[in-house]
Amino acid sequence: MAKLMRVINRDQCIGCYSCMNACSRAWESALTVEKAALRVKNYPGVEGAFSVRICYGCTEPDCAAVCPTRALTPRKGGGVQLDKTKCVGCGSCIKACVPGALQWDIEEKHPLVCRHCGICAQFCPNDVLALVEVEE
Repeated sequence: MAKLMRVINRDQCIGCYSCMNACSRAWESALTVEKAALRVKNYPGVEGAFSVRICYGCTEPDCAAVCPTRALTPRKGGGVQLDKTKCVGCGSCIKACVPGALQWDIEEKHPLVCRHCGICAQFCPNDVLALVEVEE
């Protein structure tokens, strides 16, 4: 069984960005939400409604398929892994991600790949996110 991140309780999101902060700190050693592999956004004009974008863990990811240098490759169990040394910063992967879940590091010019580690779920105060077992 593989484990993947899932949004399990979207209505409980309060937009605190704790998940994004935890991801940025854990994987990029950054004190900013801009380095997180997921995004929480509010819907303009609607009080209390948030969108949570996290990697779907595709088994045949479009983002990896379009990568001209194979910097992105499918990860066992779903999602992708990144070899930063091969990435040329073309951004094709971002355009190919149909749900818009793959994030981009604007400073380093490479994708911010979700590692499906669960750190974001650990810091979510309202159990919006969970690391769940899925069939491979």
